[in-house]
Amino acid sequence: MPDYVWRAATAAGKVEQGQLSAASEAAALRQLRAQGLTPLRLQDAASAGSDMAAAAPGKGIPLAAGAKARAARGPVNAADVLALTTELAIMLRAGLALDNALRVLIDMTHKPSVGALVRGVLEAVKGGTPLSRALAAHRELFGDFYINMVRSGEVSGQMSAVLDRLVEHMERQRALRESVISATIYPAILLGVAVLSLVAMLGFVVPQFEKLFTDMGDALPLPTRIVMEMGHAFKQYGLVMAVLAFAGGALLLRWLRSPAGRHWWQSRLLRLPLVGRLALKYQLTLFARSLGTLLGNGVPMLTALHIATDTVGNTVLRQALAKVAPIVKEGGKVVQAVGATGIFEPLAINLIRVGEETGRIGAMMLELSNILNREVETGIKRLLTLVEPVLILVLGMLIAAIIVSILLGILSINDLAV
Repeated sequence: MPDYVWRAATAAGKVEQGQLSAASEAAALRQLRAQGLTPLRLQDAASAGSDMAAAAPGKGIPLAAGAKARAARGPVNAADVLALTTELAIMLRAGLALDNALRVLIDMTHKPSVGALVRGVLEAVKGGTPLSRALAAHRELFGDFYINMVRSGEVSGQMSAVLDRLVEHMERQRALRESVISATIYPAILLGVAVLSLVAMLGFVVPQFEKLFTDMGDALPLPTRIVMEMGHAFKQYGLVMAVLAFAGGALLLRWLRSPAGRHWWQSRLLRLPLVGRLALKYQLTLFARSLGTLLGNGVPMLTALHIATDTVGNTVLRQALAKVAPIVKEGGKVVQAVGATGIFEPLAINLIRVGEETGRIGAMMLELSNILNREVETGIKRLLTLVEPVLILVLGMLIAAIIVSILLGILSINDLAV
């Protein structure tokens, strides 16, 4: 039988490690659970020997893949929160008490800031504070959505199930964000190549022909004179232009981060062709998924509406969605409230109407988020099929124009010689 290296938590919250023989990985897990242990890591001994030797006593490497994200130093980030939630859900689902599970998390973490955070939460829980209230002390990190989900798990007594849903929600949110970011990488690279190519042409190639065309004066064709002047200006004042461009970009970014600048940009973004519609659907995906997840875990409608509205990053859309909760509070239907915003499509309104009539509005909001998510991913792919060839075409035309203008100048020299 193969040997397996294991690391597990005891009922008292201690982390132990060892080696056992079993017919399969599933059989090894059953053996550990039969001994009252909560498996945190299980690996074939042949491949895990070097890792276990390098691990310090009392330090565990969890089964969850998110632990690797916490190896680096620095402040607690979203990846750390996701990893903590995943690991806590695993241990609570295995029957470990909350305080013992938190102790195990402290033992497993390799990041000082995460360890300090969990220690603070553990001290509050040991003092009789509910987990949701202990997390509320770090509201800027966890947010109202996370805290209310944990509170619903405390009320229902299904904390591990709620944490599982939280993990699923955060992973979907992260996947959606990463798909949007990944989609912009290639166009950004193309744009960077275009700028560098123009800099190389104007700063290094064009000036090489300056001496050749010096004595021709007005006899040079107009396109050649324009390109030569551009190259001369770039050679003489390129550094100044770069500094001014950098300073202007920094000031623009600073203004865009201000409330007035953010509102101006986000309102213009929604009006852009193609991109505006994708931005709208992306933000509505965040709203629908947050609202559906909260309602599915027993959070009251008004509270869920307020929290889901806060998850929307676009201030223009957030202002429109903020009108939904007051209408519902006054006794109006949710479908009427969302219809009054004017930002939902007929499909979304019909799904909400069906959910409200059947008492399954949370499930319908999750279904709506899945539909919008697919539309956003499809829209991004279609947009890229347009952006990429346009960037390549524009870059090619600019470089071709510079080359043709130089060739015209060379041809004009030959004409004068004749």
